[in-house]
Amino acid sequence: MCPTASTNTLPGKAALLWDESFLWGLMACKALQDARLPFDLIRSEDIREGRLGEYRLLFVPGGWASNKIKALGDGGVAAIRDFVHGGGRYLGFCGGAGLATRDGIGLLPVRRKPTRERVPSFSGRVRLSLSGHPIWRNVAEPVFHAWWPSQFIAEDPGLQVLAAYGEALPDAFSSDVNVGDTEQFGSWAELEALYQINLDPRRMHDDPVVVEGAFGEGRVILSLIHFDTPDDERGTAVLRSLWEYLLGAPGAHAEAGSAHGHPAPECIGQEEAAARKAQADRLGSLVRDLEASVDGLISLGMRNFLWFRRNALLFQWRRGVRGLEYCTLFMMTKEIAELVRRGSHTWDIDESACITDRAEKVKGILLPFVGKAERLLVLERHALQSGHITYEKCDDSIIKEMRGELFSTSKSHGGMFKELIDAIDALLFSLLKSCG
Repeated sequence: MCPTASTNTLPGKAALLWDESFLWGLMACKALQDARLPFDLIRSEDIREGRLGEYRLLFVPGGWASNKIKALGDGGVAAIRDFVHGGGRYLGFCGGAGLATRDGIGLLPVRRKPTRERVPSFSGRVRLSLSGHPIWRNVAEPVFHAWWPSQFIAEDPGLQVLAAYGEALPDAFSSDVNVGDTEQFGSWAELEALYQINLDPRRMHDDPVVVEGAFGEGRVILSLIHFDTPDDERGTAVLRSLWEYLLGAPGAHAEAGSAHGHPAPECIGQEEAAARKAQADRLGSLVRDLEASVDGLISLGMRNFLWFRRNALLFQWRRGVRGLEYCTLFMMTKEIAELVRRGSHTWDIDESACITDRAEKVKGILLPFVGKAERLLVLERHALQSGHITYEKCDDSIIKEMRGELFSTSKSHGGMFKELIDAIDALLFSLLKSCG
């Protein structure tokens, strides 16, 4: 049974923590909108300022947990712990799940397996072994998506394992290796010796993948499965069940468009209308430049066989390049362009000017980044033909120098990319709020 929420949480309201989620935050927003589930976007500063008291559920999407902790700061971490301890609900997917483990802010006594002991680069569909829990009631076949997840160590008897890993489906990948083809024609042992990492998805069997537990009076569910994967009907069904279970009341679905609708048209004069149109045209031209630049970068990667599309939001890339970063850049830029096309003529001059300034900042960082990234990708493509390289290891001194400048040596990315994606993130967040 779920404990009764304390008076500092309101039934039926959910907040999605946007910071340091990037592509995963965008994916989560789209999934919740498609499932017609109500939510508000909030940032770390909102949490530090006490905004969690307005909500019953905090949902944290994927992304690097360590970067989320930095964004939250000590005050934000303490606020989340107080919120859940006092009766709030916490739902974390992938990196959002990692945030709540013992390795993060400690909401549940769960640890993440060290990289050397887990399969660090699995992605795609996997069959699960499910417990008898209400969130599974609308699931006929327990097949869902994992995207480069961690693996849990859950030894505390107070934890409830809601699902465990079963078999990986043939269309899944481990690193850039197709599971079905390898199991039919190849050898995991030989590939692991070549790649120098664990690849065999059978190493994941029976590991907990969705867990639930208590923190004070609150309830916490952590999932390494992405129930927010695009076009996943089973995932959508589980999302709805999670909202109902954690918010404590059935019928929590929003009317279509109510979470992020369009503002009603207002009556304005001809002069104001002309000024708005001129500003919207300027912004539209600027965003088209951004989109064209990123499109060129992604096309270069495709014609050099460095990546291909897995679904509406995710790529599969060859080992040796930072595919997730380029995918994130592409998808967030596409969403920015779509939101500008949809909403720019409804904004007032001040709002449009603010968004345009953010877009100008993005362009100033993006164009130099793309020029250098295109050269790096071609160099990496050639290096793949002559030696063993990973996204972080390469003997070529020019590649190493360029990687350091563009991404730093951090696994969670830095360098020019971090500056660029933070600027894009700020622009996208402002557009989502303006269109909501």
